[in-house]
Amino acid sequence: MSTSAIEELKEITKHPSLTRHAMATDIGTLEKRYFDACKRQGIPPNKTIVAALFKAKIKKARREISSFIITMDGLKDVDFCPLLDLLKEVDASEIDAVDMINRSECVLSAEYVTPLLHAVSKKLRVVDICDISLGKDFLLDLAQRGLSCQVLNLKSSHFRKLGMVGKFMNMHTLNLDFSASLTTFREDCFSCMPNLRSLSLCETKITNMWTTSAALAKLPLLDELRFQNCIHCSDSNSPTVKSGNEGQCSGRIALGIHMDLPSPGDEVFPHLELNMDDEDMNDYDIGQDVRSQNEDSSDNSEVDFSCHDHEFGLTELLSEIPLAWVELADLQNEKYISRHPSLICYEKNYREYMIASLPNLKVLDNLPIGKIDREIANDVFTRHFERLPYNRLDKESLVTILQKREIRANLSSRKKFSTLSRKSQYFYSRSLSAAKMGSCAWPELHPLPMRGSVARDERRNFRPRQFEYHPSDSSLMVFGTLDGEVVVMNHESENIVSYIPSLGAMNSVLGLCWLKKYPSKLIAGSDNGSLRLYDIQHMPTASRGVYNSCGSVNFDEFDQLTSVHVNSTDELFVASGYSKDVALYDISSGRRLQVFADMHRAHINVVKFANHSPSLFATSSFDRDVKMWDIRQKPTQPCYTASSTRGNVMVCFSPDDHYLLVSAVDNEVKQLLAVDGRLHMDFGIASTGSSQNYTRSYYMSGRDYVISGSCDEHVVRICCANTGRRLKDVSLQGKGAGASMFVQSLRGDPFRDFNMSVLAAYVRPSSNSEILKINLVASSEHDKSHSHKQKSHSITGMGG
Repeated sequence: MSTSAIEELKEITKHPSLTRHAMATDIGTLEKRYFDACKRQGIPPNKTIVAALFKAKIKKARREISSFIITMDGLKDVDFCPLLDLLKEVDASEIDAVDMINRSECVLSAEYVTPLLHAVSKKLRVVDICDISLGKDFLLDLAQRGLSCQVLNLKSSHFRKLGMVGKFMNMHTLNLDFSASLTTFREDCFSCMPNLRSLSLCETKITNMWTTSAALAKLPLLDELRFQNCIHCSDSNSPTVKSGNEGQCSGRIALGIHMDLPSPGDEVFPHLELNMDDEDMNDYDIGQDVRSQNEDSSDNSEVDFSCHDHEFGLTELLSEIPLAWVELADLQNEKYISRHPSLICYEKNYREYMIASLPNLKVLDNLPIGKIDREIANDVFTRHFERLPYNRLDKESLVTILQKREIRANLSSRKKFSTLSRKSQYFYSRSLSAAKMGSCAWPELHPLPMRGSVARDERRNFRPRQFEYHPSDSSLMVFGTLDGEVVVMNHESENIVSYIPSLGAMNSVLGLCWLKKYPSKLIAGSDNGSLRLYDIQHMPTASRGVYNSCGSVNFDEFDQLTSVHVNSTDELFVASGYSKDVALYDISSGRRLQVFADMHRAHINVVKFANHSPSLFATSSFDRDVKMWDIRQKPTQPCYTASSTRGNVMVCFSPDDHYLLVSAVDNEVKQLLAVDGRLHMDFGIASTGSSQNYTRSYYMSGRDYVISGSCDEHVVRICCANTGRRLKDVSLQGKGAGASMFVQSLRGDPFRDFNMSVLAAYVRPSSNSEILKINLVASSEHDKSHSHKQKSHSITGMGG
């Protein structure tokens, strides 16, 4: 061997990469192996595979990036074995990158696609799969095992709750556009992709800014995010856009039809741009039925492949949104038009919230984020949102707070008064709540069982219509059903304490109210006018058997009843309904004392006594007025009248009676001064435009925070009662495909900070309503104490 040859060999062995390159299998040899494999299988070589190998060989000869592009659209099952043998050799070959593309109906069976994707590890670059006919098992395997690709395009996938827990260590670009079933993320869904830099989620049903930003905050390198395709419009008077600009995005995020890509090691690869025009964005019918996969989905799968005969696509849902909502103005007064927006884009201050919550983000919805943008976003966030309860600025650990409280106790015992020692107990309880809530982006949501034993040999499926927490026993809750039943449950142990059937006298129970001084008694009223007082000590359980009627008192009926409420001394109660009148009853005698006629110009939906004054009560009516009354003045004239712009659904007093919380149709929620009805706080919740979106709001424990929900929406909003700032939204979503849930009623837990229950109704008429317990200071992902009992849920009429 010559001296020059020896030196060359030494130089090669110093560099393993050069050695591997020198030893790499050439493309011609791969081609021959593929032909031999086809011959062994007794099948002709697939033309698309042969063409792809030929193109890769030509590129290598030209010293270009040699990419092997496999279009799976034309593959059949018989092509599987030879192609799999070929792909197993690719990592050791001259081929620089493998891209696997499927843009139309996939003829290849789904069980063959998965092995093909995993056959290449080091050189798998782009996986572009948009055909949902691959099935649920394929998507589940993909989510659980992961992929070694750098770019993953899963447009029009049927994930409902994104839970990608497999290894995606090389992936920097993920596209889930048009995944019309996608509503939320699992808490750890992005922990498996630490190098993700670009994420596109156009035209999805994601709405919750709080859980979304918490999930995305776990992506340390994310700098491009898209929930809509914002396109620059040079003519502000015309909404039309040049077709050449449609669908374009900055950087890697515009992933569409595959084009020849630079190699993974190329310096321009971090700024890869794959343009897609409008035809590419619409080449797939997101509303099509997958009849071959027509089966119920479960939250174990988090994938929805069932028929959507009763659901609208996002395009139809968004078509009714006013044009003004779709047009966006840039900070430099340039005009932009939004295309294919996700539902989250219509949340108030969405852009500012996301920018303030994701400090490393550089591009949002194709619009670059500059220094001024971030300053404005932080200012808007400060004015409209709270990061933590009680406007705490920084997260604290529970241990630190407990240590401070212990130090305070020691100082107080020594009678040394410092700033620390003078802090009230509220300071520490609020600090603990803030610390717990700061670590729980996904609140614990637990459905109460609506099936229970009511006699020795009988079990009932309950259909709840109204519920109330007990005022003094933290474990008890009563609910009334559509069938006229009254059920008292220990909501902690989930056991039925007392039960009474309707006995043919009750229809839907719309009014429930506990007595305070007599904690075993409650008033129940139904929509047919029946009014009764029950003593739960005389109500049967499974062990007692038949109900003893001596424990109840019948009152004169109040026709078309919607609400009842007892005064603070348990002497009187009032009833209202689909009329302009309010009836006053004496509890001890069982007599109706008086009917106050024509108190409003339209029917009165809710009447509430004050919590501390036994003679004051407030009424809310669909005539848009809220009125304060005093029974000592023989209420022919109200103490005052306050008006809303829409019909009033709810009114209630704050726990200290300082305020009235008024809820009108379609998210008009205001806090009034109880003394004279002046406006104290408008919570500024965005309306939906629906005249049937009945909104209900209540205080949580104390008067610091307000919860609000509406019957046309699947979200509960939590706002600070002192500042109006939004603390968090909780989204409701039931089990199975098409199981949208909406807020029918809700109550704050009077004994537990940041706990509540929601009566949630399904859109499907065949599904019963459920009572969902929500704990904002406990994480749904980590708290397993009820996991053996829980049904699968995600966090997503008239009367109170």
